[in-house]
Amino acid sequence: MSADIRSLFATRLYRARLDLSGAVIDADELEASCYSIAEDDEAGQEWCEENGYPGYTSYASLTDLAWRFPIFGEIVKLLDQHVAAFAKDLEFDLGERELKLEDLWINILPEGGTHSSHIHPHSVISGTTYVAMPDGASALKLEDPRLPMMMAAPTRVKGAREELKSFVYVAPEVGDVLLWESWLRHEVPMNQSEDDRISVSFNYSWG
Repeated sequence: MSADIRSLFATRLYRARLDLSGAVIDADELEASCYSIAEDDEAGQEWCEENGYPGYTSYASLTDLAWRFPIFGEIVKLLDQHVAAFAKDLEFDLGERELKLEDLWINILPEGGTHSSHIHPHSVISGTTYVAMPDGASALKLEDPRLPMMMAAPTRVKGAREELKSFVYVAPEVGDVLLWESWLRHEVPMNQSEDDRISVSFNYSWG
């Protein structure tokens, strides 16, 4: 028996090296900058403590990383190119407006730290570039956006095709950039490394 079976409503994930354009980001300088900012950011430290956030994030405290440290300004220039390429792949009709950086923040996740499942509302494209990924550092966990509607569905067989899995784990390397549409739920499972997992995350909005 023959049948026409198609995959509909694709969820796209973009992965590339941050420095594709030929610019080189000094990984050691970037890591040192992340630690320096975390050490000086008392407001960020207080927010993390008050909200039970393991390690450190500048998400709620700093909005000017690209101004504070030139290396973050260089990262933004590269991210702009990657986001434009991803938007083209997604076939967005942006009209005369562009996708622009909304916010950029540092994440330092120590051993045992997690970042629970979440989305990034009010943005179009979100993503992360990776600064330190020691052995045992957790992969990014992505959730099938249809999952809440699958109350009566059986589980998938082991080895199911990637586009049919309920969860997909992506293990990035230092210098990778991952992009996804901001409505895609994702999380960072427990960091099982003794060393910090360091990343820089960001959101792009329309216009």
